[in-house]
Amino acid sequence: MADSPVELPGRLAILPFRNKVLLPGAIVRIRCTNPSSVKLVEQELWQKEEKGLIGVLPVRDSEAGAVGSLLSPGVGSDSGEGGSKAGGSAGESSKQDTKNGKEPIHWHSKGVAARALHLSRGVEKPSGRVTYIVVLEGLCRFSVQELSARGSYHVARVSRLDMTKTELEQAEQDPDLIALSRQFKATAMELISVLEQKQKTVGRTKVLLDTVPVYRLADIFVASFEISFEEQLSMLDSVDLKVRLSKATELVDRHLQSILVAEKITQKVEGQLSKSQKEFLLRQQMRAIKEELGDNDDDEDDVVALERKMQNAGMPANIWKHAQRELRRLRKMQPQQPGYSSSRAYLELLADLPWQKVSEERELDLRAAKDSLDRDHYGLTKVKQRIIEYLAVRKLKPDARGPVLCFVGPPGVGKTSLASSIAKALNRKFIRISLGGVKDEADIRGHRRTYIGSMPGRLIDGLKRVSVSNPVMLLDEIDKTGSDVRGDPASALLEVLDPEQNKTFNDHYLNVPFDLSKVIFVATANRMQPIPPPLLDRMEVIELPGYTPEEKLKIAMKHLIPRVLEQHGLSSAYLQIPEDMVKLIIERYTREAGVRNLERNLAALARAAAVKVAEQVNTLRLGKEIQPITTTLLDSRLADGEVEMEVIPMGHDISNTYENPSPMIVDEAMLEKVLGPPRFDDSEAADRVASPGVSVGLVWTSFGGEVQFVEATAMVGKGDLHLTGQLGDVIKESAQLALTWVRARAADLNLSPTSDINLLESRDIHIHFPAGAVPKDGPSAGVTLVTSLVSLFSNRKVRADTAMTGEMTLRGLVLPVGGVKDKVLAAHRYGIKRVILPERNLKDLAEVPSPILSGMEILLVKRIEEVLDHAFEGGCPLKSRSKL
Repeated sequence: MADSPVELPGRLAILPFRNKVLLPGAIVRIRCTNPSSVKLVEQELWQKEEKGLIGVLPVRDSEAGAVGSLLSPGVGSDSGEGGSKAGGSAGESSKQDTKNGKEPIHWHSKGVAARALHLSRGVEKPSGRVTYIVVLEGLCRFSVQELSARGSYHVARVSRLDMTKTELEQAEQDPDLIALSRQFKATAMELISVLEQKQKTVGRTKVLLDTVPVYRLADIFVASFEISFEEQLSMLDSVDLKVRLSKATELVDRHLQSILVAEKITQKVEGQLSKSQKEFLLRQQMRAIKEELGDNDDDEDDVVALERKMQNAGMPANIWKHAQRELRRLRKMQPQQPGYSSSRAYLELLADLPWQKVSEERELDLRAAKDSLDRDHYGLTKVKQRIIEYLAVRKLKPDARGPVLCFVGPPGVGKTSLASSIAKALNRKFIRISLGGVKDEADIRGHRRTYIGSMPGRLIDGLKRVSVSNPVMLLDEIDKTGSDVRGDPASALLEVLDPEQNKTFNDHYLNVPFDLSKVIFVATANRMQPIPPPLLDRMEVIELPGYTPEEKLKIAMKHLIPRVLEQHGLSSAYLQIPEDMVKLIIERYTREAGVRNLERNLAALARAAAVKVAEQVNTLRLGKEIQPITTTLLDSRLADGEVEMEVIPMGHDISNTYENPSPMIVDEAMLEKVLGPPRFDDSEAADRVASPGVSVGLVWTSFGGEVQFVEATAMVGKGDLHLTGQLGDVIKESAQLALTWVRARAADLNLSPTSDINLLESRDIHIHFPAGAVPKDGPSAGVTLVTSLVSLFSNRKVRADTAMTGEMTLRGLVLPVGGVKDKVLAAHRYGIKRVILPERNLKDLAEVPSPILSGMEILLVKRIEEVLDHAFEGGCPLKSRSKL
């Protein structure tokens, strides 16, 4: 370290320090990456045998920005080994852009000449950019007389400001300077003694006080701790030694007092609390800091803020009294007590609930609502008409207690989106609560606060999230709730959906009544059977049957294909799916009531097209109208790297910039390549009933109507009946009933010569329902079982184009069944042309679309004999003496 004044050359290369000041005696390390700073180091330091001098000037961000100069922040400056930290970040300047008319950079008028103690050069990979690490030592102050540019960096004509050696020797004899020096050293020693217990490296600083000259001491010592940029500039501008020592003494004393205050606060808090109470210790420290600063304002205290929030929540009077009682209890508790956090969470819930806040409903426009329903949903005429009726009543009587609508239907037919459309028409917020798999009553009513981790129920939590008390709340999959030892959620919903009771709904966690009468509840279910009768009685059931193939085609062309293309980043310019191909997808690849599988197949085609489009992106050619751009519009130097950009002239049509390839049109070959071979065909029924003992039945499932084959065969045995196919109790009883009826009428059906002969003698009967992994039950397979047994015993095949449904009595009467529309649609999907239905189901045919009925033969029957007569080719010959 230099201990005498330095002789400066006439001109120095200038390196700017951004928002930091290098003081004489301090050592800093700088990483130079900017092209201008790299050029400066190469020409001024690296290429010289003896490491030369360089000037360091502070530069303000605000000043640089005001004149529009291009400055880039450098890397953090760390002290060299054995030196003190100068701190902060360095900066380098780039050449001003005179072409753009920018003003010169306004440097600070004073700086520090620095000597390069160490240089190292590196090359970044893979960019190949050269970087330098420079360790600089501040030597002496100088003032800038003239600033000029040399290539890509600046140089300045400077004059030294520090005293000469003779002047320093005379100044050191000045009594005032000696007194200031003693005062500074005393303050610095006091600071060192305070820091000795915290820092092990303070011993080096003690040595500095005794060995460093007075004119260096103030700069080196102040540079060792953080001060503001303004204070750094003030130290740099203090050329007079007395002024410099006075300012340094003030800064050191201020730093000492801040440390003493912090220790005082810590000792005060530690004396009041044990070490184990860490959280409370931190709160007490904050309180002590506020007292020291004189900031005793409690308006922003957490509990006060919570009370203010509760006052603005609009709680009813009786609930506000309850909340105040809980708040007084909270004030008496310490934060580290076990019940503090739960009480606070409870009060925050009370404050967040929308006791009075509602969504303002706009004037209902029924025509607009109808247009919105038609736009979002195809078909479903009866369902949409019921929704319009519901909205009409709301318009005439806004406070009317409307029924709870429950949409029942197979998956993928639009139940959830219908509920969302109701919310949109009413201009209310929409929230969906899934009840599928819920078995705990606490999910509806909440947990009592006596339990650890208790929470409010899903209804109260949902109202908290939407922040209004009158949303449209969808109770999704209400038929899939269960019950166990934790309670019955379906029973808990009885209070929620009853308009006479939900005005005072009591959540166990909330423990105060909450008004749910403003909420519009809408429920969805796949089946009605699992819903308990009392809960079903509180809802108006609206059944959504499956779609016909024609409706699926319209939905696909109008809704599904545009949505699939958008989701995959495509358009009709890249992929086109003709109607004929959509029909083939519906007929050969999907047999469902809804449209979800249809959408999945369309998405598979879109993914295949996306692959080809993505592969062609890199091979797109410029259109003929676009010329390569050869002029550079940006002439500025960019710090820390280049930015490559292409400028498209204004007014040019960007859509014509690239030549799009011809769109892909889906054909049968692409269908089989992407979706595989067809999964279904019309010949399945004919193949399955090619032998006696097989009949075709129609069943209803949660996924819509399905075709169910029933197979019967006989074998040597003892007259037993075997049933397989994962059957329920009801369908097993139907099989026993069917066998009993056939045995009793064997002679009349020409199955045995006389009625005395046992039809099952020495043989067993095995009835099987294929797809054994799927559970099957329900009272609609009786006629199908009888037909299968008669076919087996008579050795006659059932007609392949005929399907049937209906239950029978022991006397041979055919009883009506449900799900007629879904079953007829299922038969149509399978290509079946004749359907046998109970006569009492004639009224249900009104729901079947007329195009479906016109292409099918519906056979209505009253007795089982009529079923057999229609099921076999040429009828079922009965004995003339039969009195069935």
